[in-house]
Amino acid sequence: RHGAVKNEDTFKTSPFHFDLWFYFTLQNWVLDFGRPIAMIILPLEWFPLNKPSAGDYFHMAYNVITPFLLLKLIERSPKTLPRSMVYVSIITFVMGASIHLVGDSVNHRLIFSGYQHHLSVRENPIIKNLKPETLIDSFELLYYYDEYLGHSMWYIPFFLILFIYFTGCFTPVAEESRMPAAALLLMGPSSLYYWYLVTEGQIFILYIFTFFAMMALVMHQQRKGLVLDSNGLFLFYSFIITLLLIALWVAWLWNDKILRKKYPGVIYIPEPWAFYTLHMNNLHAAKESL
Repeated sequence: RHGAVKNEDTFKTSPFHFDLWFYFTLQNWVLDFGRPIAMIILPLEWFPLNKPSAGDYFHMAYNVITPFLLLKLIERSPKTLPRSMVYVSIITFVMGASIHLVGDSVNHRLIFSGYQHHLSVRENPIIKNLKPETLIDSFELLYYYDEYLGHSMWYIPFFLILFIYFTGCFTPVAEESRMPAAALLLMGPSSLYYWYLVTEGQIFILYIFTFFAMMALVMHQQRKGLVLDSNGLFLFYSFIITLLLIALWVAWLWNDKILRKKYPGVIYIPEPWAFYTLHMNNLHAAKESL
């Protein structure tokens, strides 16, 4: 039965999946973090503004490769996991990532026209002077699909699948609760990517609830005499380091008045690309004027 836990699965152990975690880390850095960078640094004449950019092709590859890797990760779990929930999550993930592809493509191309990510849609100089004014509503709708609906349908299933996999990462064998050197090498790049994912995607609430659920599950399983295996430790420690990186990021930009205006409220976590368009673009412009 799908979703049922087999008795013989309970005490199986799983070696560290170096290949899968390495592929995850590599494609996350190249295809997700690298896509806006590729769009900016490659010559504009190669990818005209009315055509998909290099970053869009990166995003398309990400939308195909990531679901495949998630499915392979679930297949390697020593515990039988709820397949129906996994499949629905994968389908929703692909839908959300595809919605985000369209919205993000247009929003990033607007940078070449002077769009500033540290400002809201209506405050952007290139947007607020549009005529008729109903066009501004259309850009706000595009922003909604990109930053809210697309992110929700993309990241909620992503973290749900990671948590579902995490539930199967427990073993009664204490010797299995240690990470190999390969895991330690991957932990830094993996944690740094999750920092980017949480800050740029503005999904701190989703991330912190997932982390708290992991902590609660660890404490619950410890009462049963079960400990995390190497894969569970890798995922759990990566989330801990991510939280520390987010705290450092917020502390660094705590007194930035412009970003404070863009991100009001109790939870203040600026997006890296908003920081780039605000500070790094100005720095580049100052250098060019010298």
